[in-house]
Amino acid sequence: MSDEPSRKNRSDSNQNSRAGKNSNQTHHYLRNGLITVAVVGVLGVAAGAGLFTYYASSAPKITDTALRGTSQTQLLDSKGKVFYTTGNQTREVAKESELPKSLKQAVVSIEDKRFYKHHGVDPRRILGATLANFTGSSLGLQGGSTLTQQLVKLTVFSTSSADQTLKRKAQEAYLAVNLEKKYSKDQILTFYMNKVYMGNGVYGMKTAADYYFGKPMDKLTTPEVALLAGLPQSPSGYDPYTNPKGAKQRRDTVLTAMQQNGVISEAEMKKDQATPITKGLQLDHPDTDKTAQNAKISDAYISSTLQELQRLGYDPSRDGLRVHTNMNYDVQKKAYEIANGDSDVQWPSDDLQWASTVTDPNNGKVIAQIGGRKNDSTFGLNRATQTSRSSGSTAKPLVDYGPAVEKLNWPTYRALDDSAYTYPGTNTKVYDFDHKFEGPMTMRYALAQSRNIPAIKTFESVGAKRSSDFLQKLGIDIKPNKMVASNAIGIDVSTEQEAAAYAAFDNGGTYYKPYYVSSISEQNGDVKDIKPNGSRAMKKSTAFMLTSMMKSVVSDSYANIVKTDAYEQAGKTGTTGYSDDVDVPDGAASDTWFTGYTKSAAISSWTGYDEPNTPGHYLAKGDEQMLALRAYKSLMDYVMTSGAIKADGSDWNVPSSVKTVEKYGKEEYEVRGAHFSDPGLDKLRSEDSSSKSDDDSDSSANSSTIMNSHTAQILQSSSSQSDDNNQATNGQNNNQTGNTQNNNVTANSSSKPEVTSSKETESSVSPTTGGNENDASSSAAGE
Repeated sequence: MSDEPSRKNRSDSNQNSRAGKNSNQTHHYLRNGLITVAVVGVLGVAAGAGLFTYYASSAPKITDTALRGTSQTQLLDSKGKVFYTTGNQTREVAKESELPKSLKQAVVSIEDKRFYKHHGVDPRRILGATLANFTGSSLGLQGGSTLTQQLVKLTVFSTSSADQTLKRKAQEAYLAVNLEKKYSKDQILTFYMNKVYMGNGVYGMKTAADYYFGKPMDKLTTPEVALLAGLPQSPSGYDPYTNPKGAKQRRDTVLTAMQQNGVISEAEMKKDQATPITKGLQLDHPDTDKTAQNAKISDAYISSTLQELQRLGYDPSRDGLRVHTNMNYDVQKKAYEIANGDSDVQWPSDDLQWASTVTDPNNGKVIAQIGGRKNDSTFGLNRATQTSRSSGSTAKPLVDYGPAVEKLNWPTYRALDDSAYTYPGTNTKVYDFDHKFEGPMTMRYALAQSRNIPAIKTFESVGAKRSSDFLQKLGIDIKPNKMVASNAIGIDVSTEQEAAAYAAFDNGGTYYKPYYVSSISEQNGDVKDIKPNGSRAMKKSTAFMLTSMMKSVVSDSYANIVKTDAYEQAGKTGTTGYSDDVDVPDGAASDTWFTGYTKSAAISSWTGYDEPNTPGHYLAKGDEQMLALRAYKSLMDYVMTSGAIKADGSDWNVPSSVKTVEKYGKEEYEVRGAHFSDPGLDKLRSEDSSSKSDDDSDSSANSSTIMNSHTAQILQSSSSQSDDNNQATNGQNNNQTGNTQNNNVTANSSSKPEVTSSKETESSVSPTTGGNENDASSSAAGE
């Protein structure tokens, strides 16, 4: 009996022992966990402190000169001369004593309410900003940066995404704290108010008071003070001229912040918020007009450069950059003189526009650019980069003949047939300016004389997929399913795109994306060099053979007005006509082009009216359709002979991948060792004769099939030797014959530009997408 209590006591003792052990283990784990968290926290703080110290050690220096300087961006030409500075007004720097108390209170209320309490960085503001971003506060206090930090950013950092890093944020905080040690609060506020961008090319609040209200700062009313204080957050978004509604909302937000900060009463706030946003606004800005006039010479180039900086992630109006560009100011000035004077080109109307882009074909640098002529405003429409006008026949080397040589290995003498043609699946017939069909001809002759139907048939042989691929490699994005047969004789493109694309023919087949900026110097001392972006677009053989054929355009068509013995050049004309339902004279055109090149420059030249369907806004047949050529000639002559650049006017060398052949007494070219199909001129002539009578029986009296005289002469003189000729070229197709351009026919047709009628060429019918020939073997093609 005595053993029972003993066992019970032992059991209770064991249970108590286990409970004690469990309790001890729990306390042990809790203590170890807390220690671990504490250690990790200490290590994290230590690591963070170490990283912060490391970043701070490489922070840029802020000098007194930099703090007092501007955040305006300067653009420099290729020789290092400043030709443009952002900002339409001469910046007026305010002394600390000039800044009215009301304006300083407004800025502090909306930008940094605790400005006079923190030491450069405000942890409470950072937490408040995080909360505001979640709650959607409308007081504009969502940013975590203090005014001191904003001043640091304006002075040494940029808005580029490259500067939005942990390293930059750490350096920004470090520099802000150091600034607070060196300068007083009022000095820091003065630096900020003199440096900040205020929109419309205005920097600093003293300059802004004069620009927006035409008065000194101490004469500003409270609503005017609030408007100025609210502008820095988004100068364009709160512009009272272009967005009065947004400007009023922002001004009223600043007034609310001033009331909450005890600067004004609630009654004053309501009264000021009822003031119209337009009250007191200046409408005339003489200094702006003067600055704009000075910028007109380079306005298109400036616009393209600023856009390029924005694509690179910069804000030129805020970042205080020093930007070296590729602009040759001498060439740019000459282009401006051609556009706006009458000594080089006799322009018939101030409304007629000219746009042009000049590139260096060896690297893609844009040397000069003109976006229009006789413009009343600066930085308006840049017609040099707009892609809404049809290229006319300047598309033919890009869409048709380039891919035919590249993908099908066609030789320069490949036979084509200029015979009656109707777009598949439609009743739409295609004609040239003369409403005639010249019959069999070589590819060189078809391109030189800009015959439309051979180009369309070439496009059908190439196929939309191959043509689109060729265009894509030249920076022109047209998807295969968007291409139609009429694209063979016209695509929507800009002078910038054409100059860059033709440059690839020029330099041996490398496409360089056109670019304007060569280097960027940031406020913190960093320099970013911009390098050419080149890629292989075509084989050397293709580039040379297209250049050879386009030299025939210059020598054997109406484009011969640009010909000179001073330098070798190649290029292509383009003309876009009207549909029959538009009331314009016969032969009138809406657009004319010439894109040409030497070894040193590629120039694309376009002329036309902004509203081509307005009565009188057409280019009449004759001299008016030569203006794009004449403007090109004036500019290219200057580029090549003035000494503005180091010019190379020599001829292009035949690459090893190209074979020179004698065809019908003429020098022609083919891809060495390549296989290709060629029906031959005699076979095409035979087929054309048998079907001629039915093809155009319903056409006008002038619509007839003819044989160009040179082809007829070749066929007649070589009929007895045709079998030998057909077997003479590397064992290729037994039907190969050839033809070169005809000087007699050139004399007849070179007096008129080709005109592509929009009614006769626009079609929704897709071309043959696969082509009727296989891609040539890459081993047989040129490099």
